[in-house]
Amino acid sequence: QVQLVESGGDPVQAGGSPRLPCEVFGVRREYMGWFREAPGKEREGVAVIYVVLGTTYYADSVKGRFTVSQDNANNTLYLQMDSLKPEDTAMYYCAASIVRLARLNPVAYDIWGQGTQVTVSS
Repeated sequence: QVQLVESGGDPVQAGGSPRLPCEVFGVRREYMGWFREAPGKEREGVAVIYVVLGTTYYADSVKGRFTVSQDNANNTLYLQMDSLKPEDTAMYYCAASIVRLARLNPVAYDIWGQGTQVTVSS
């Protein structure tokens, strides 16, 4: 069964450092990563990893604050979020793509999790 399952989305205060796990079931793709969608805004790429080489890509808005990593032994993708800001509030999705140059483009991703809500209060 092909499935991505996110968790870890809880209310957090600005400056907090939660980590979001994404359990991966039956998925093998070129890219895996995290996207977010805030109310009234388009879905955007946050942090992705080119699975084979471990190369990572980040949105400018999260560079230096967020870290994407993969634990192959436990089939889990993580998003470590540090120094959270209220503008980071969004639904966060884990996704996978077979497209070699997918990087941060959500259109290139064909497998999605159900999402987990992160709300950052000031």
